Amino acid sequence: DAHLDEERVSPAEASGAAVIYNRFASLSVEQQRQKLPAFKHRNHILYLVESYQTVVIVGETGCGKSTQIPQYLAEAGWTAEGRVVGVTQPRRVAAVSVARRVAEERGALLGHEVGYSIRFDDCSDPQATRIKVTHDLFVLMLDEAHERTLHTDMAIGLLRKIQKKRGDLRLIVSSATLDAEKFRDFFNANETNDSSKDTCAILTVEGRTYPVDIFYSLSPAPDYVKATVDTVMKIHQNESEGDVLAFLTGQEEVENVVSMLVEQARALSRSGLKKHLRVLPMYAGLPASDQMKVFERVSHNCRKVVVATNIAETSITINGIVFVIDCGFVKLRAYNPQTGIESLVVAPVSRASAAQRAGRAGRNRSGKCYRLCTEETFGTLSESTVPEMQRSNLAPVILQLKALGIDNVLRFNFLSPPPAQAMVQALELLYALGGLNEHCLLTDPLGLRMAEFPLNPMYAKMLLESGNFGCSEEILSIAAMMQIQNVFVVPPNQKGPAAREHRKFAVAEGDHITMLNIYDAFIKAKKSSQWCLKYFLNYKGLVRATTVREQLKKLLSKFKVPKNSCEGDPDPILRCIVSGFFANAAKLHYTGAYRTIRDDYELHIHPTSVLYGEKEPKWVVFNEVVQTSRYFMRDVTAIESSWLVELAPHFYQQGTVSTVPSAFLYNTYNGDFHLYVYLVCSQALCFHFIC
Repeated sequence: DAHLDEERVSPAEASGAAVIYNRFASLSVEQQRQKLPAFKHRNHILYLVESYQTVVIVGETGCGKSTQIPQYLAEAGWTAEGRVVGVTQPRRVAAVSVARRVAEERGALLGHEVGYSIRFDDCSDPQATRIKVTHDLFVLMLDEAHERTLHTDMAIGLLRKIQKKRGDLRLIVSSATLDAEKFRDFFNANETNDSSKDTCAILTVEGRTYPVDIFYSLSPAPDYVKATVDTVMKIHQNESEGDVLAFLTGQEEVENVVSMLVEQARALSRSGLKKHLRVLPMYAGLPASDQMKVFERVSHNCRKVVVATNIAETSITINGIVFVIDCGFVKLRAYNPQTGIESLVVAPVSRASAAQRAGRAGRNRSGKCYRLCTEETFGTLSESTVPEMQRSNLAPVILQLKALGIDNVLRFNFLSPPPAQAMVQALELLYALGGLNEHCLLTDPLGLRMAEFPLNPMYAKMLLESGNFGCSEEILSIAAMMQIQNVFVVPPNQKGPAAREHRKFAVAEGDHITMLNIYDAFIKAKKSSQWCLKYFLNYKGLVRATTVREQLKKLLSKFKVPKNSCEGDPDPILRCIVSGFFANAAKLHYTGAYRTIRDDYELHIHPTSVLYGEKEPKWVVFNEVVQTSRYFMRDVTAIESSWLVELAPHFYQQGTVSTVPSAFLYNTYNGDFHLYVYLVCSQALCFHFIC
């Protein structure tokens, strides 16, 4: 079961164990399974699962823990009498790949005995599936727990609570890094240090690793994207056989590097170099068919270069990788509770992540890792990555915990407790959205319904309100399009033509209506790939949007939200967007930048927005913030300031004096009137929260 919103980001791009390199492909399936390092520990694993409620298994990617342990449990009878073994994965790619491989090894059809369930896609049979994440479990395996995603940490806290009630529930926590003691101490409900009362044990499964030589830059690379391309080409021209894996921070960088390498490879081919390059991208939002290309073998006169995000750090083992290029950075979500802004930040990797990346080069034979930083800089990196729970907007977490019956979130057992101010901010936002009442409980029906959407609470509120604004059909399309990353395709050698075609869909209202225009035009063109090629649009992304829209439509039908259309009138759509995203509002400052209304925080319109470089609207709402050289708003829409007061009167007030005694006031000036922003929930929620 993959939880993360990976179409937009892989926050973690963000994205688990996935496909295992198989050098024994010529052997029978059973012989291949016996060659995996996990096989020699089969009986130990089964014994520990029988003897302890929780087993922490530490094993390198490639040792077989993800694909084999569920099968060992099934073979030992844990799936008898309709019981289910569940496996969670923090990434969509990993969930599908593991399920596919396990089904193949068991000679079963995917979706029958072995299935998977990811966001907007359930491939399983309630009657037949025995290895899958579902509601009726006897053994649950949390794979790749070291990634410490929001959902993994939340599941760990919930499962510790559940195990106290269900002594028969067995939990396996799988990790690729040596942080097993933290998990063991968390699950051991033993305050007397009496080992005979331990409920959790640790088992280490060694992987197949070879020495990896590490090389550092002599001086810092001013542009790691260009440095990555240069390093790949030097390896190709000077090193012996072996494929290359290059790590970058996100989809846009991956696609840029792929394009540059393809151009350089063509130039080399024309110059007479006999050895060819096969350059392939790998990131979470890539269609499944393209993802699987990285595992295909290449001919002897060809070198494969995989350009990937950190999905390839521990998620996958790719055949033939000998050289790794580590840009030294990763894209992470970072939440600032002082400003209430969650942004995507390109940050230095941790030393633990860098070690994982280097390890990709030592799976088949001795390898080399090129780090695009100096050795001195590497020594200053943090030991490990901060868990998502301590650097994310917690509104989705609290909404889910409340829906699961955890009313007192303060006393919830977090593996890594989040900052108190982040908790308060999340409670305030959910209260402002109408998801929580003054007693900090889920509202009925709005809060309960919001919790059922696999989306940010702001999107959920916008969708649930769409029927009241008479534009549910349009809002469905917009919400689906917002889950797709990089709708626009910009080939490096056709930037001018691409920009001209993209402008045909742009409107002064901003990005949301522009995305709606693209979706409607795509449907009108009968989902034609040739039409997408003509207008430089991401065909597979748009197809994905149609699937997401259908899933969201089913949820709206379930909640009896009226199906209606505004018939081309943009105002109802814009007002509906404000009803969900009013907290993300900003106004144009005389300096030319934007300022958030609540905290007076400086933001700028992202260069990919259709509003960038145009006449700036005075007031906007935005979906998210990306930090590079500055803080940029992404997915921006122009609004009227009066809509904020009208649609969120509990959050914004027009006037000169606030009469709300418990308010925190934020005063901004807009020409001929003052706009006060107040949060009536702050004092009440803080008091209730602390108590």
